Amino acid sequence: MVRLAILPLVVGLSFLAAGCGGGSNDQPSAQDWASGVCTALTDWTNSVKAAGNSLKGNISEDSLKTAASDIEDASKSLESDLKNLGKPNTKSGQDAKNAVDKLAGEVDDDVNEMKDTVDNVSGAAGVVPAVQSVSATVSKMASQISGTAQTLDQADPSGELKQAFKDAPACKSLTSSSS
Repeated sequence: MVRLAILPLVVGLSFLAAGCGGGSNDQPSAQDWASGVCTALTDWTNSVKAAGNSLKGNISEDSLKTAASDIEDASKSLESDLKNLGKPNTKSGQDAKNAVDKLAGEVDDDVNEMKDTVDNVSGAAGVVPAVQSVSATVSKMASQISGTAQTLDQADPSGELKQAFKDAPACKSLTSSSS
């Protein structure tokens, strides 16, 4: 079930990386910022996938709590990485910073929701509903990532960030890993 929830996340990440191509200005600071976003999302996605894979054929209260803890750690790193990016040196830099800061806050809220659910699991009967809840939370994160990608796209009429996402090597690997 967790694995199924990862698919929309990968689609959301693909949209962020692939859907942001096409601008004409290539400013290194914008590219560094885009690379930071893509690196943070790639690291997080890999950790979430690994946590989901750890549950294959091994769904118990302990394995769920371990996977949720791994997702929490990855999400806290994502939140920190996004907040530490600062503002890209573009005309719409503040809007871009606001968008990723908002995503970081949403990730924090999602992690707290997931943590509450998993912390309250007691016994085998509570594991399946908790796995479903964690899956739903990861799916919600994917939607939030897609929403952030749309916000970044709309906030960048000059195409500076679009080009930066297109040119950043970290974003290319994100695109190739999700196809």
